[in-house]
Amino acid sequence: MERSLWASLFLLFSFLVQLNAYGRTPDPDEKMEVSSHQTTCPSSHKLCGTKHSTPEAARKSPQKMEIKSLKTETRFLLYSTENGDSCQIHLHHLDTLDRCSFNSSLPLVIIVHGWSVDGILEKWIWQMATALRSQKSNQVNVIVADWMTLAHQHYAVAVRNTRHVGQEIANFLEWLEEAIQFSRSNVHLIGYSLGAHVSGFAGSYINGTNKIGRITGLDAAGPLFEGTSPTERLSPDDADFVDAIHTFTQEHMGLSVGIKQPVAHYDFYPNGGTFQPGCHFLLMYRHIAQRGFHGITETVKCAHERSVHLFIDSILNEHMQSTGYWCSDMNTFNKGLCLDCKKGRCNTLGYHIRKQRQQKSKKLFLVTQAHVPFKVYHYQFKIQFIKQTEEPIEPTFTMTLIGTKKDTHNLPITLVEEIKGNKTYSLLITLDLDIGELTMINFTWKKTAMWANVWDTFHTIIPWATEPQNPQFMIKQIRVKAGETQKKMKFCSQNMDDVQLYRNQEKTFVRCEEGSKPQNQRLR
Repeated sequence: MERSLWASLFLLFSFLVQLNAYGRTPDPDEKMEVSSHQTTCPSSHKLCGTKHSTPEAARKSPQKMEIKSLKTETRFLLYSTENGDSCQIHLHHLDTLDRCSFNSSLPLVIIVHGWSVDGILEKWIWQMATALRSQKSNQVNVIVADWMTLAHQHYAVAVRNTRHVGQEIANFLEWLEEAIQFSRSNVHLIGYSLGAHVSGFAGSYINGTNKIGRITGLDAAGPLFEGTSPTERLSPDDADFVDAIHTFTQEHMGLSVGIKQPVAHYDFYPNGGTFQPGCHFLLMYRHIAQRGFHGITETVKCAHERSVHLFIDSILNEHMQSTGYWCSDMNTFNKGLCLDCKKGRCNTLGYHIRKQRQQKSKKLFLVTQAHVPFKVYHYQFKIQFIKQTEEPIEPTFTMTLIGTKKDTHNLPITLVEEIKGNKTYSLLITLDLDIGELTMINFTWKKTAMWANVWDTFHTIIPWATEPQNPQFMIKQIRVKAGETQKKMKFCSQNMDDVQLYRNQEKTFVRCEEGSKPQNQRLR
């Protein structure tokens, strides 16, 4: 039911977006009325309306978008942690670099916001700026690229403006390079939603032989970008290293708020990327009560903006980094089949990612919590069942995991299919706490609701009866792989003389190696 209600919500949002943004498609020859200055590429220019096929082509091109002489619509605000204020750096005004205390010996991070409904810079921008500046061991300059005058438009107009803003950022970086020899390789662009594509255009339009150091796309915008070629959106060619986080790719009527296709060297899809835990449709009513019509966008923003907060979390909780694993899709990942870190098959989500260029985009999946800190610990459990009856068994179990640091109790385990025949089942288990090294497993086959009701009724009629204990299957072994440590373990029954599994009975499994008998361990 929640899915259908959410689909209705998303349908409503899509309809409103279409009325507000797509219902009026801008005429290519129409001038944009956002200021008295020209804000688009001149229609007669050969580069107008196209992103260079490759960054190299852009740099080798004898012509460039002629906007340097125009007023810069984008404001470059250097953030200061001393008082939380920002200082505007003006293009071609060296004195503003000194006045704003720009430190040319430190790397530069530029935050690029996305489309705006209300024309106000959102608070996550300053949260991210504060997090970046709070790092003591990795100090950086932080600039907010404020293109609000061009972002607070109909969506389709804002999309058209992304190229212009990308060119202005490219001009700014070229000026820094020319004026104070600040290398573009020390630049990291972090773009959210439309800002991700702005960052891509900046990387594409910049002149010279070298690329921008890094671009991070945070749930890059989907509408009018999904399905387009790499030249029309953020792509791996736009910087030396490009990473992306996808958090709201759920489609309806062919549209999704965030882009679904890979756009980077490493593309992370937390919880599958379609939607995020904790972003419930019921919050819509609270948001509407508080903010009226804008409450709908607040609800939609929850999953879309989760990409931002995952990134901020990676900065603030450096000791709790989330790991993503290369996989074909979330269904395969949920079987625990992708927890492999060999040959670059896993990487760290967020600010501290390992910057390894790939010939082909890698899609990485992971599970997160609904709140900060978002990190969970991933485990693959491969359980080998030996069934002794022909009737299918309802696969509902609980497990208690005993670790060297902590324990976790009564984890519900439900297989996606009934247990039929002798078979090994693989599944993903995630924990929100670090239990250390796993030493023992307590496994319980739970009664199904139907069986419990039947037995309760029977026991009421014949209270002296005892519940039947007919063994139906046994577990030969449990193999476990910890994703974060890559450690593999094997568990066998603690009591090899009693290996049958009964309903509602707990069995203990302890560490064992190939060809060795399990050692009896005292249960804590």
